[in-house]
Amino acid sequence: MTAAGATRPPLAVVVLAAGEGKRMNSRLHKVLHEAAGRPLLEHILRAVAPLNPTRTVVVVGYSGDEVRERFAGRGLTFVTQDFSTGYGTGHALRESAAALEGFTGNVLVLNGDGPLLTSATLLALVNTLGNESGMALLTCTTADPTGLGRIVRNGNGELSAIVEEKDATQAERALNEINPGVYLFDSDVFRRATLLRNDNAANEYYITDLPKAYLADGYPVRTLLADERELLGVNDRAQLATAERILRQRVTDHWLKAGVTMLDPNTTYIDDGVALGRDCVLEQGVVLRGSSRVGEGARIGAYSVLTDAAVPAGAVIPPHTVS
Repeated sequence: MTAAGATRPPLAVVVLAAGEGKRMNSRLHKVLHEAAGRPLLEHILRAVAPLNPTRTVVVVGYSGDEVRERFAGRGLTFVTQDFSTGYGTGHALRESAAALEGFTGNVLVLNGDGPLLTSATLLALVNTLGNESGMALLTCTTADPTGLGRIVRNGNGELSAIVEEKDATQAERALNEINPGVYLFDSDVFRRATLLRNDNAANEYYITDLPKAYLADGYPVRTLLADERELLGVNDRAQLATAERILRQRVTDHWLKAGVTMLDPNTTYIDDGVALGRDCVLEQGVVLRGSSRVGEGARIGAYSVLTDAAVPAGAVIPPHTVS
């Protein structure tokens, strides 16, 4: 843990977004699908922003040009994963090294389809490793670990391995502590990534083989147990709907605490980019989209739908208004 006032190493962020996303059954790249009015990738970038990363790299593959275009001018560095030289998360991490030449510091690795992570959790993970050499990762427990990598611990309760389900024994598959794919590595990670092998059931280079490598060399692998609700990955439309619901609830809770009245919060939909003044009133069924701004004390009538609107302080918007 980093002591109070201590300086952490510089931080780079690598977002893995090269997957094809077949289960979304969509022409649109998975990370461009929206939840609470923002693309999935946008939620991730907003979560890491308070950590002040020196560089942010997004690894793309299929339909990568769409992602580049949508996030042009954001100060991101894009790397296209070369599938002719391998597959897997470990291979994607290795590919990202080209965009971090000359960087010395810790590397935070996230998945592009995880929009529910909060800045507080990511900061806690960064502080878990602090100035130490080694690595750290988030874990969580779940009632249904099907398809996910299992966390294997030794007799002292320390992590000894991450085992992918395809390679797990029956006993390992019974474990319910899983690896959601959020890692913090020291600056030696890219050298280690070049040593990864793909002699496994999927013939992929696993990023999950890196903990064993660090442990074998005597370096710590710290773990931080996180809330399962923050670690949902969006792989299909049902999971997208779940992420939408959770994110919108967060937005609703924020504005209720900020002094906004909602006659029926369950039927009020507010995009993440909306700003509301204190003491404004939203009647039932109100939908506020995009970058709408509602001034202090304004009242929005029932079942109104406003997109990128500017509502002055004290204004009264009649019910069923669409603009």
